[in-house]
Amino acid sequence: MPTWVLFLVPTLIWASTWHVITYQLGSVPVLNSVTWRFALAALCLALWAWQRGQSLRLDRRSHALMLATGVVQYFGNYWGVYEAERFLPSGLVAVLFSMLVFSNALLAWWLWQQPVSRRFLAAAGGAVAGVVLVFWPELAAGGARPDAGYGLLVALGALAASCAGGFMTMSLTRRGLPLLPVLAWSMGYGALFMLLLSLLTGQGLHFDTGWPYVLSWLYLSLFGSVIAFAFYFKLAERAGMAKAALMAVVIPVIALLASALFEGWQATPLALAGMGLCLLSVWVAQRQKH
Repeated sequence: MPTWVLFLVPTLIWASTWHVITYQLGSVPVLNSVTWRFALAALCLALWAWQRGQSLRLDRRSHALMLATGVVQYFGNYWGVYEAERFLPSGLVAVLFSMLVFSNALLAWWLWQQPVSRRFLAAAGGAVAGVVLVFWPELAAGGARPDAGYGLLVALGALAASCAGGFMTMSLTRRGLPLLPVLAWSMGYGALFMLLLSLLTGQGLHFDTGWPYVLSWLYLSLFGSVIAFAFYFKLAERAGMAKAALMAVVIPVIALLASALFEGWQATPLALAGMGLCLLSVWVAQRQKH
């Protein structure tokens, strides 16, 4: 499969999930919704692995790391984003997550000696600057919010969880373990952890049988989790974690373009300039070898 397909497919899917998630909010606690999302995704990944003849029987050491990955990546990351956006502008959270391109590049260099050129880092910096320009009106108008410090701390924690979870998954596949079983077990452990947490915190277990909730659950599970993560980590295996993280700067741009089409969002000249800078920088970063 061409590398550009591995990049484009999860980017488009995750750009759309920003809107789809809104159909999950309100009637069911967030922790429950994320639990159902990754529980179904884990089951589908297990079936996919079985259909491809990949064994789900892995050693105990791998299970321990997959358990940790499930808690870090699928609970810490996703819960952190939802929680942070209660106290911070969503644009600030998007800008913070665009920094994944730097954390992934530097961590891959430190752990695995994957080279990172100055040109790549400069292009990544241009992409992050583009995201800042896109969200600048929201950032400037946001003002100080109550508990904004807490929100910032949670957002940084979610960013760290996203970065760490990605490298934990890659450390398993670099040992020769097949990707689909690794994802199935990790998401399954994450879902089980969140299910227990829901019960222990008194939130209980809730599900909305209305079509908007059910269809959004199916989309987020099958496309937003199974397909998107499988393509993302296959891209990371082929091109490196740094280039895979360039999705983080493209996703908010595409999400806002979709918002302009379906929700009436009006782009400012500054936002258009930011989008152009972001996409140009990503093009430069993808073309050069680092």
